[in-house]
Amino acid sequence: MPLGVLSAWAAYGLADTGRYVATMAPLADDPDVRDAVADTVGDGIVRRIGHELDAGVLRGTVAPFVHDAARSFTRTEAFRTAWNEGNRAAHDAVLRALRDGRGERGRPVTVDLAPVTAQIKARLTEDRVPLAGRIPVEHTEVDLLPAQQLGRLQKGFHALEVAGFWLPVAAVVFALAGLALAVRRRRALTATALGTALGGALLALAVAVGRSVTLADLPAEVSQPAAGAVYDALTATLRTTSWLLVALGLTAAALTWLTRRRRPLRLVRRRRTPEPPTTPPHNQQPPPRVQV
Repeated sequence: MPLGVLSAWAAYGLADTGRYVATMAPLADDPDVRDAVADTVGDGIVRRIGHELDAGVLRGTVAPFVHDAARSFTRTEAFRTAWNEGNRAAHDAVLRALRDGRGERGRPVTVDLAPVTAQIKARLTEDRVPLAGRIPVEHTEVDLLPAQQLGRLQKGFHALEVAGFWLPVAAVVFALAGLALAVRRRRALTATALGTALGGALLALAVAVGRSVTLADLPAEVSQPAAGAVYDALTATLRTTSWLLVALGLTAAALTWLTRRRRPLRLVRRRRTPEPPTTPPHNQQPPPRVQV
């Protein structure tokens, strides 16, 4: 059951572009995510215009304006629109590569961040920042999937699509078959309910361990608070499902235990048997009659 829930989440939750964009949309208002985007875009712009200025002018004059403009841009409605469109474009690119086999010829899967740079350039130009007009708005491609890992990821994605349907179905079929064939169905139902709760607890533990492992393996230049916010948003459905399984399993087990059939008490009524008539033994003479 935990593997079935996990595969179904990956196959039907993450693989749907609309759901993915809706899941990632609230992160546009997350402070850690906005700071990470502003720093990444601001550093990229500063590196591009760095060859036209010396290091002192770049650090003292232009760089603070660029980073401030990037941070102010992340608080606008235009950034939310760009965030949603960027996530939609990235998700579409990854799905096309995994399903259609694009990128097998040594090319990674990328997404273009030029619209974000264009918005920041326009904001700097309106504020009359020096050399803002010289910021090149080029097609900035960010690697999403490396080319050397694309083949392995395609196989794993196809396996998830198959497992996302058959593993949950197999879990339900096995549970129903076990209950139908059990000699003591009430005990089998209790065991199934407790197993469901245990599976939900293991799934919740796996999500928590996966978060710590994911954040520990990130490069040093990646913001861990922002990555943690993204991980929490993507796995929110998994956490909710895992605790629902725990609650459902424990509730079913408790109800089964409380409503178990007790053997009725058999009331044994003692019947009073009539006493046999007292007859004198054959060798005993009856008492003599006394006449008065």
